[in-house]
Amino acid sequence: MNRRVHPIEAESYRILRSRIDLSRLTPYRRAVTERVIHASADLDYAADLVVDESTAAAAARALAGGAPIVADVAMVASGITARRPVCRIADPAATRLAERAGITRSAAAVRLAFADVGPGAVWVVGCAPTALTEIIALGVDPLLVVGLPVGFVGAAESKAELRASGLPQISNVSEKGGSAVAAAAVNALLYAPVPADPPEPPGAP
Repeated sequence: MNRRVHPIEAESYRILRSRIDLSRLTPYRRAVTERVIHASADLDYAADLVVDESTAAAAARALAGGAPIVADVAMVASGITARRPVCRIADPAATRLAERAGITRSAAAVRLAFADVGPGAVWVVGCAPTALTEIIALGVDPLLVVGLPVGFVGAAESKAELRASGLPQISNVSEKGGSAVAAAAVNALLYAPVPADPPEPPGAP
């Protein structure tokens, strides 16, 4: 998407690039990594993030075509500036479902959101590890899962489960993460140039 870059953002990127050279990274991996570092001022994300280039490019292409986005919490949703994600965490129905099913409200919100959007959405988790484990267990058939929850209880474990799941994903290895970095990863895909369609395989009709 075309957007006007504020001078403060431009200066932030200039400083970032003076401190770490990410030019060796493939384009979408670099875009995600730089925007996460820009949002967090944490250079360690250069080694901590797990981003597959072809997965990120496919997600950017689908987002440009209007693929839905689901956020685990309102802070993540508010940080995604180019689109309005689905976020059911504040819905009273999530509270009722959580009590009835004996699950967290974040996990209940995932179930409600899946009923709204169906397969093929981008799921963004920056706060609740239980939302991430519910996404994996529910079989939402995602376009992409951005799994970057933060915390000492369950965060690193849920991200390891995501990486082991084989789902298309962006994640990180450590316990850190959070709403700002999860939103930043999605914004990177929304702001980046839309990639060309992949070439047809040999022999395709």
